[in-house]
Amino acid sequence: MLSVHVDNVEDVAVVQCEGRIVHSDAAYTLRNAVTLQTDARAVVLDLSGVEELEGGGLGMLVFLRQWARDRRIQLKLFNPSRFVRQRLERAGLSRIFEVASIGDVMALFDSGKRRYAMAAPTASN
Repeated sequence: MLSVHVDNVEDVAVVQCEGRIVHSDAAYTLRNAVTLQTDARAVVLDLSGVEELEGGGLGMLVFLRQWARDRRIQLKLFNPSRFVRQRLERAGLSRIFEVASIGDVMALFDSGKRRYAMAAPTASN
């Protein structure tokens, strides 16, 4: 079973996943959580709580990568468990996904704030 929680911070969606992505139900749960983020500039998939990942889950990650690219949304994997990293490597998928560090994720938030800060009126205006 997969549990998904989404936090939206400005235009960045952080999708926290816990459990197993082994059946189609779990893959569809993940898909639904991500594809609802149409207003996001970036989607960060926190995979630190994923204990198991099988073919259907790998296929869904590939689908979500393409879905995000088609919409010019950045999709980043964050903190994948050792098991998830191994599965991605064995499937030859580790090279197509960006695994973000904590610094990369923080930079997403900072760049959004800078963009909004530039548009905000200053006291001298």
